[in-house]
Amino acid sequence: MRPNRLNPLFAAATSLKGIGPKLDKVLAKLLRPGAPANAEARILDLLFHLPSGLIDRRERPRLDQLPEKGIVTVEVTVGKHRPPPPHLKRLPYRVECFDDTGTLTLVFFHAFADHLQRMLPPGETRFISGAVDWFQGSPQIAHPDHIVSHEEFARLPLIEPVYPLTAGLSPRILGRAIRASLEKIPSLPEWQDESWLKRKGWGDFSTSLRKLHQPATHDDLNLLTPERLRLAFDELLANQLALSLVRKHMKRKAGRKLAGTGDVRTRIVSALPYSLTSSQQTSLAEILRDMAAPERMLRLLQGDVGSGKTVVALLALATAIETGTQGALMVPTEILARQHFATLTPLCDKAGLRLALLTGREKGRARDELLAALAASEIDILVGTHALFQEGVEFRDLGLVVIDEQHRFGVHQRLALQAKAQNADLLVMTATPIPRTLALTVYGDMDVSKLTEKPAGRQPVDTRVLPSERMDEVIEGLHRLLASGGRAYWICPLVEESELVDLAAAEDRAKALAAAFPGRTGLIHGRMKGSEKDAAMARFKSGDITLLVSTTVVEVGVDVPEATVMVIENAERFGLAQLHQLRGRVGRGSGKSTCLLLYQGKLGETAKARLTIMRETEDGFRIAEEDLRLRGAGEMLGTRQAGLPVFRVADIVEHADLLAAARDDAGLILARDPKLETPRGEALRSLLYLFERDDAVRLISAG
Repeated sequence: MRPNRLNPLFAAATSLKGIGPKLDKVLAKLLRPGAPANAEARILDLLFHLPSGLIDRRERPRLDQLPEKGIVTVEVTVGKHRPPPPHLKRLPYRVECFDDTGTLTLVFFHAFADHLQRMLPPGETRFISGAVDWFQGSPQIAHPDHIVSHEEFARLPLIEPVYPLTAGLSPRILGRAIRASLEKIPSLPEWQDESWLKRKGWGDFSTSLRKLHQPATHDDLNLLTPERLRLAFDELLANQLALSLVRKHMKRKAGRKLAGTGDVRTRIVSALPYSLTSSQQTSLAEILRDMAAPERMLRLLQGDVGSGKTVVALLALATAIETGTQGALMVPTEILARQHFATLTPLCDKAGLRLALLTGREKGRARDELLAALAASEIDILVGTHALFQEGVEFRDLGLVVIDEQHRFGVHQRLALQAKAQNADLLVMTATPIPRTLALTVYGDMDVSKLTEKPAGRQPVDTRVLPSERMDEVIEGLHRLLASGGRAYWICPLVEESELVDLAAAEDRAKALAAAFPGRTGLIHGRMKGSEKDAAMARFKSGDITLLVSTTVVEVGVDVPEATVMVIENAERFGLAQLHQLRGRVGRGSGKSTCLLLYQGKLGETAKARLTIMRETEDGFRIAEEDLRLRGAGEMLGTRQAGLPVFRVADIVEHADLLAAARDDAGLILARDPKLETPRGEALRSLLYLFERDDAVRLISAG
């Protein structure tokens, strides 16, 4: 289905001279980080790999004017070659060069003498370009970037773009591959509105892309150059167009009116130990209005930590059950599934709702009986992990699917769920407040409801930032807390992207704390079996252990109102959203709660800003905006997590205003040309393929 004119861009990088299978593996790892292990690098990947800096070789000093450091290009006469002695091969090969003002030594390690003799014949003039360094008061250039004769000098690139690299890839090879890729850009039809391009002063796609790879000054690398803005808008428009097509596709499938009687809802509300906050009531009203409408509901419920999303979701599910249908609540981890099941059971019992739990752990006869009851409509609400949508799990009549998302399910997974759920309504919950710009790129296909208050009775958390040298005081304070019957969490440092290293750190800390608090310390980490995690959680909840040590790979998604202290070790290594999530585990009861952020060493600017914000505010939405500003979108949500679209050119922070324009434009395009059949529509199909949002193209013709 891809237009033929785009085929050159999707050709393998191995079609370029000098790129073999071995180099292709290295390129694919660098250019396609989320792709399957056997994925090839393509011309397109090289073209969207933009420069991060430039080397200016125009500096042409005489040898007596060489700077302390920096890149220079010098014209010299080649002098004496000084190879290392035969028995000391590890010493470098040196070549002396000179002009009429001074001398310069070229240094080569592991060199081939005959190659250097050919490249640097004594007595000949050569232009040498590279980074100058000084050794014992004399200037030298180790492994020059370029060595050229007078005739070749005209072809020496005096300004060279610098690209992000990876182990096993040299700047020269990558630069050559990208230059060869630029020659493969085909002639493409214009998909942007001509008057909009004129107003913005932007050129066409191909010219803009070429110019981005040929910066003449550092200003050309700015994210706000006309060329970068043009391509960023292209990418954001592809994203918004795809999301709008997903939404249209989902909405086009017949929904059903789910307007309940309100009886079951009333029973749940009267069983709650508190009254609903005004934002819970507003969000619930929006959800119920969507459910009662004939189109399918596609709604995102955004709430801060502890803002009461689960109760709102339960009231929505109760409405589906009142209309005679069933409900599903899907969560990303088994711990959370069991926690939701435990939290909802007493409320469901009082309201007369039949609740069941299905995770990967339910097996054999118990699983078969549960599935039979589900198919016979003897279960009202099924709680579980993605096991809910595996083969063989059949609902009698599914009316509402609630996904507790936490950025784990992207648009593709939502589509797959929708297919399974036929014409069910969809409510997605996220516990991480998301900045508006990011919400548009991840959830642009959905309507949004926000919970902005904490339920009545929740206490503010006193957040303190301490150097780790004061750890003895922290442990002393814990002695007082645990002696008085209190409970605490201790989160171990994020060592690196490795569960094993994190685990070792956690086990060491758990041992040290177990020695300080014998018989009262438990440990939980991502490599434990589900049953072991549950047992540790249950002991903490019951008060059998009072200090829970945990790694970050585990969602400490447990509601233990008695826990009033959260210690986070090496807090400077955590993202803001993560710190905020962890802090939200305390302050859930009526007791005064504290969060201690321990940091090590001297704090960098970003870490200091992060910890300052944590001390200043508990407002998750403000924290999310700051996190986005400090770290950018990819790092903020974790580029490996499925929900986040990977942007190659656009920057969500710098190009936020373009996102709103792209959203408006996408709406306008589809209102005028819903099947993208006009000349501009056809060109926009190319855009969707180019930025790999082609799933959306298939939806245009799908029923």
